[in-house]
This record gives sequence, C-alpha cells and structure tokens, in this order.
Amino acid sequence: MIVITAGCSLEKQSGFNRDMQNLTAHYNILFNAKEILRLKQESYETSFIDNYNEILSVYQDTTAQSSVPDKDLELAITKANTIITIKEQSHYLGDAYLVLGEANYLERNYYNAVEYFSYVIRSFPKRKDLLQEAQVWKTRTLMYLDKLPEAKPVIDSAIQNINPKKHVFADIYATKLQYDINVQDYADGEEMAKQAVHYCKDRTQRLRWTFILAQLQELNNKTADAFKNYSQIAKSNALFEMAFNASLNLIRIEDTENGIKINRTDRLLSLLKNPNNKEFKDQIYYQVAQIYFADKNIEEAIKYYKLSIRASIKNQNQKGLSYLRLAEIYFTNKADYLTSKKYYDSTLTTLPTNYPGYQAIQKKGNNLQLLANRLQIITREDTLQALARMDEKTRSELIDKMVNDEILQQQAIANAAAGSGAPGGSGSQANSFSGGSFYFDNANAVGQGYTDFKKTWGNRKLEDDWRRSSRSGSDITSNSANSTQGNDPDAPINQAQNKKNTATAGSYRKELVQGLPLTPDLLAQSNLRIYNAYVDIGNFYRDILEDKPEAIATFELILRRFPNDPNRPAIYYNLYRLYSDLDQSKSDFYKNKLLKEYPETAFAKIIADPEYAKKLQDANAEFTDAYNVVFDLYAHKQYNEVIECVPELLKQYPGNRLAAQLYYLQTIAAGHNEKVGPFRDSLEQITKKFPGDRLITPLVNQQLAYIDSNKTEMQARNVVLADEDPHEIPFTLAPDLQKKAAYRHPPRAGGITPPAEVKATEKKQAALTTAPAQPSKVSQPNQPPVNTPGAVPSIFSMSDSTNYYFVVNVNSGTTNLSSSRFGIGQFDRANYAGKGIKHQLMGIEADNQLIYVGRFLSLDGVKNYARQIIPLLPDIMKVPKDKYSFFIITQENLNKLADKKTLDSYIDYYQKNY
Repeated sequence: MIVITAGCSLEKQSGFNRDMQNLTAHYNILFNAKEILRLKQESYETSFIDNYNEILSVYQDTTAQSSVPDKDLELAITKANTIITIKEQSHYLGDAYLVLGEANYLERNYYNAVEYFSYVIRSFPKRKDLLQEAQVWKTRTLMYLDKLPEAKPVIDSAIQNINPKKHVFADIYATKLQYDINVQDYADGEEMAKQAVHYCKDRTQRLRWTFILAQLQELNNKTADAFKNYSQIAKSNALFEMAFNASLNLIRIEDTENGIKINRTDRLLSLLKNPNNKEFKDQIYYQVAQIYFADKNIEEAIKYYKLSIRASIKNQNQKGLSYLRLAEIYFTNKADYLTSKKYYDSTLTTLPTNYPGYQAIQKKGNNLQLLANRLQIITREDTLQALARMDEKTRSELIDKMVNDEILQQQAIANAAAGSGAPGGSGSQANSFSGGSFYFDNANAVGQGYTDFKKTWGNRKLEDDWRRSSRSGSDITSNSANSTQGNDPDAPINQAQNKKNTATAGSYRKELVQGLPLTPDLLAQSNLRIYNAYVDIGNFYRDILEDKPEAIATFELILRRFPNDPNRPAIYYNLYRLYSDLDQSKSDFYKNKLLKEYPETAFAKIIADPEYAKKLQDANAEFTDAYNVVFDLYAHKQYNEVIECVPELLKQYPGNRLAAQLYYLQTIAAGHNEKVGPFRDSLEQITKKFPGDRLITPLVNQQLAYIDSNKTEMQARNVVLADEDPHEIPFTLAPDLQKKAAYRHPPRAGGITPPAEVKATEKKQAALTTAPAQPSKVSQPNQPPVNTPGAVPSIFSMSDSTNYYFVVNVNSGTTNLSSSRFGIGQFDRANYAGKGIKHQLMGIEADNQLIYVGRFLSLDGVKNYARQIIPLLPDIMKVPKDKYSFFIITQENLNKLADKKTLDSYIDYYQKNY
C-alpha cells in the first residue's frame, strides 16, 4: 500500500517529487541513454576509414547503414521518451529531446533529427550548454543533408554566444571547421582548427584536429606552419597510420634540407627499407605515383599506382584510391574508356559505400558500362554475320578454330594463375606470430587480428555471408588471392574463375551456332541490334563523355553502314552541331543536306528559325501557366471567376490538349452554384465533345451513372456540390470524400529552375529522335544480366513484395503541383474507384517533389497502373516533360529516401532492377 501511495504522489507538483524525478531522470535514465549513444559513436568511429589523401573529416561520422532499426538506438529513444512522458517535472526534458535528436541522427533520420534539435534551441534558450550542443548537432545534420546555407546561421549563432570566461565547447569551433572545409573557406577553417585544438580536452581528437590544421595550412601556402604541425604528430604517440601519413606529408612539402635539393621520390622510396613500414608500402608507392602524375609523367605514374595496388594487403581504401586514379588516367589522359571502365569497377568493389563521392564514381562507372556493352554487342553481331555469309564447310571449320582458340586461351590463363602463386596468400599471415602456439591463446595476436578486421570491415555481426552486409552479392575478401584477382583488372585469374571460363568455352560452339542470322528476318534483327548499339554509343560520346570527334566518327559510320536509315535527319542535325566548333565547312555541309533533303522536319525548322524551339516551348509553358491560374482560382473557391475565365482561355488557345480538363473545371465550378439538372447537362456535353478523351470522359461517365442511380438524393441538394472540406481539391461524388493528401515533409524553399535553353532542348530532341524507328525488344545473348556477381552494394532491396507505389519525381521544389495531383486524382477515381488507391506528396530537400500513388499489393498491380497512366502524364502533370520522371518503389525503399543523394541512388537502383 505504501508503494502505491508513493507512486501516486510522484504525479503531484511538489518539491520532493521534482527532486526525485531529477534524481532518477539523471542517474537512472539519462546517463544510460547518453552512454548508449557514446558507445554507438565509438563503434562507428572504429569502422570509419580515413582518406589521408584528402582533408580529413572533422568527425568520423559513419552512421547506421541498415534499414532495420538499431536496437541500441531504439533503446536510447525509449529512455528519452520515458523522461519526457513520466519525468515531466525534472530539469532534464531538454536533455531528453537532445538524446532523441542524436539518436535519430545516428539512425540516419536526418529530418527528424533537425526537428528535435530545433525544438531544443527554441524551448530551452536559458540552458546555454544544452543550446550550444543542440546548435552543433543541428549544424552537423544540416551539413550532412547538404543544406549549407541553412547550417551557416546556426553555427554562427553558436560562435557569437561563446563566453570565453566560462567553459568553451570545442565542438562549436570544430563544427564550424567542417563547414569551412565543405565550402572550401580554408583561411577561416585554419582559424577554426586552431581554436578547436586549443579548447579540445580529448587527446585523440586534438591530434586529429591538429592534422587537419596542418592540411589547411599547407593549402593556405603556410608550409612552415604545416611542417611544424606535421612534425608534432609524427613525433607524438598518435596512431601509427596518422603518424606515418604525417611523415609522408613532411616529405611532400619539404623542398630543401641543409641547403641541398631533395629528390622526393628517392626519399619516399627509401622508406621502403624500414621494416616497420612494410604495411605502408602501398601508400608510399601511391605518393610516388602522385608526384609523377603532377609532373605529367603518366607512364611512371601508372607503374607506381599499379605497384601500390599490388602492395595493398589490408588497406582497401588505399587500394581503391589507386584504382580510382588509374580509372581517371585511362579516361582523361588516354581516352581508353573500356580499360577505364574496368578500373572504375575495381574502385567500386574496393572502396566502402560511405566513401565521399562514391555515388559519383558509381554513376561514371555505370555510364561506361553502357559503352562496353554496346561495343560487345557490335563485335558479336558482326562476327555472327560474317560466319553466316560463309558456306557451311568454311563456317564449320572456322567455328572449330574459334572454339579451339577459346580453349587454348583459357588454358594459358590457368597456367599463368598457377605459376604466379596467390599474392597476399596465407603464408605471410601464418608467420605473423612466432612460436607456433595456438592463435587464440595469444592475446596480442587476437587483439591485433580484431583491430585489423575492424579496420577493414568495420563492426560485423557473426553470421553466414557476413561480407555481404557491405558488398551484396559479392565474394570479395580483404586479404586473399580472390580479392586481388576479383578486383584488379591486371591480376591473373584464379582457379575457380578458370573452371567457369572453361565451362564457357565448352558451350561456345553451341552459342555461336544458335546465334547465326541465317534467315532475312534474323539478319534484320541482328542489324537492328547493331544500329541501336551504334546510336547509343554516338549519344554516349556526345552527351556523357563530351568526346566530339568520337561522336562524329560514330554518327558518320551509321550513315555509311545504314544508308536507308529513316532517322537520317537526326543524324545530320547531330553532325551539323558537333562539327560547328571543329570544322565549319563540314558543319555547313550537313546543314545544307538537312535543309535540302528534309525541309519539313523539326530539325530543319530549328536551323532555319533559331527561335523555333524556344517559341514552341514558350507557347506550351504559357498555356500551362494560364491553365494553372484557372485551377488556382478553383482551388481557392473562386468559382465565378473560373466560369468566366475558361471560355476566354479556350478562345485564346483553340484546340489545346487540355480542353476537356478546362470544360471539366468550368462544370464542377458551376456545380457549386447550381442544382443537379444543369450540372448533369454540362457533364453530358463533355462526353459528346470529347468522346475519345482517356482522362476526363471515363470519370464523367462514372459520375453520370452515380447521379442517375441516386436521383432522389441528388435532386434534394440545393447545390449539387457542397464544400465538405475547406481543403478539398480533388472532386468526387462518392459519399466518403477523400481528404487532401498530407505531406510527409513540408515543401522546402529553393531557387526557381530556369527554363531549359534552346540548345539543351535541341540536344534532347536529337537524342530522342535518333532512337531506332522500330522496337528493339530482341534478345541479346551476350549482353550481361543486370545483377552480376560483384555488383555494387545498395541500401535498397527487393524484399518488400506487398507494398508498391508508383512515383512521379518532379525536379523542382517550388512548382505548385496542385493541378498535377488533381489530374492524378481524376485518373484514379476513373480507373481505381473503391480500391483504396491514394496519392500523396513528399518533399526531397529543396529541389525534388515526389507524388507517390498506392499502395499496390503486387508488382504486377503497380506495373499495370504505370502502363495506364504513363501515356496520360503529359496532360496530367502540367509541367515540362524534362522536369519530371517516374519510377516504381516499395514502401521499405520509399522510407529510405531521406535526401537527394539517396533519391539519385535509388533511381540508379531502379534502372538496374526493374
């Protein structure tokens, strides 16, 4: 009974209860929640991979990657909520909200985190320590979301409120330091780094920030100061990797020693003689390669980048950087795009997915995959066509030779692999620890092994296929021969791969024979595959690689090889534009051919009237704006104005594509002022005027049927349409009016995207019309499948199979999508009435809005929806075609679209998997 009384008394406002709640909130709950967050951050820091070739990150912000909620962080959130709901009389409510913000940050729920930090800043201004910590975390979160303009005033406010006479929170200066690095304000960054180092009380953090200070001083041409700080780190008890890199940087910036010029490459290579530097050979070779590359000695740079790769045993990050440099050299300096593609693939399978710029590298590698695939298609089809033209005896003899050559090639590869041994094999590892004692009895060995494992792989759960948590579908390992072979385009193939290739050689004959185009129909299909491949290559050189000479060569080859190509006007136009900056006479040649042979095409009109494309675009944009004005009048319930404006708009733009929608707007606006009789007559007029309309007429027919089946109820209404909900925009006659779809995130302010320039429009038109005139849904046996072994890992998955959405992605954060959503609502009510299909709006940072429609219970269901609505989107969306795209997504993956970066990543994922 006493216990019950005491429990009830805690709910009363009293000094004793406040003291008890303060005591229990602080020591029983808050302390444990903060300890969870501290340990979680330490675990992330352990798995963080530093890139010493760039400015170090101020914080080792590796946050949760899994889509499954983190149990530890969820426990911290529960504890914080306990203080908020049960310990409401304590002084630690602000601390609890701060814990919620930090936990959401670590769970990658960045928008939620920003809201919690903002709430702390607004609600607890007198708690200076709490205020500063919330400002720091909010700034870090906004920077992670790439909202730098929003982050600056927050951290500036924190700095302005620092009281140097009291405890100074070093993280304020450190966070401003990271902001300065992000915006490349290295001068101010240097000052912030000095302040952060001065006030930092943690030795490890202070050394890290000192290293960053030295990097900034080097960039600011203060080599003496940088040299001093690097020297301090090299002589300190910093982590060996940091101290070693400080020594490397000292060699890089030291020009003279005792008045004698130093050969930096010789000095770097001399470090190889020290056995303590054995594990850092890869970094030494990399630095030597960087020096040669800076001196434009490309061949020596390639040599040492490859040596760096061979020397990499544990440092996958360093190996990935060497692959990346080779990929860039072959791309930029040698224009060898296929070799570059191989090195980009190796880069992606070696670097961690949280490496800065990983998505950009992935995109470039994926782009080059298109070039490799198309060249492979052309080579295969040319070979098959050549074989098909031979007599049967000659063809059979040549196929025998080709199969034999394939087998001999595989045997040569196998012999090379057997003779080379297994680089980085277990022999060196076995001798790492002396004495021959049982490994797990040696504490030093176990500790070193655990440290090395975490350094390479991070924290991994003990489970089957543990590697796949980071590299889905891959068999890549860190310190094995398989790793070297699997990642390195120059490494010999291993035995397992040899068996696979031998099997391929064994089936090579069958593949060749089955692919022969021996009939006119098969030959036409083969030619179509070649044509499509060449068009893709030409557009790729032009738009992605911006390699005009190669694009010209490809398009001219198409003209020679396909003289009857119906897309010749587009080819001529492309060549006219490509030659305009290289050879004016050639440009004029193709321009004149286009004007003479195809004067009625859009390409000829664009040349004859440079304003043609702009006029066409401006006219469409002008009408769309006018339509949206009328719709806004309807949305604001100015029904009389709608009724007056529609006839004027129809008169100004006769025969426009949205006439049915305008008549419908006029009719439902009048429906708010009139009884059912005239309203029904107006609906019938729409069906007679627009019998073939696929968006409005089906909906109107349904509404007419509803009126006819509910005559008594409809005739009793004073006006046929009543405003049940002041926020209601979609019109329905169903009893349960759908409410306006809510925003998952409020729309965010952003700059207005200017209309595309005429040149961009022309380029896009040319790219589209250069596509083949007939469909190319023909199987391509040699084209690799989308999901290949070693595919780039993704945070997205296909596991959710019962929650699908169709999404329209609008590339503008400021466009009013009310009329677009209205149109989608019209389509849904006409085609999916009573099936629970709704559309909602979701903002993605400042420049993207997603209209997502669902949910659909199967992939087939959402695909059927997509097939029906996509042809109508130009009339539904009321925005330029180049401003929106569409895709299919599961609920699980939709919840992961926290920012523009993840949205772009999903679009790449979608294109590969759907």
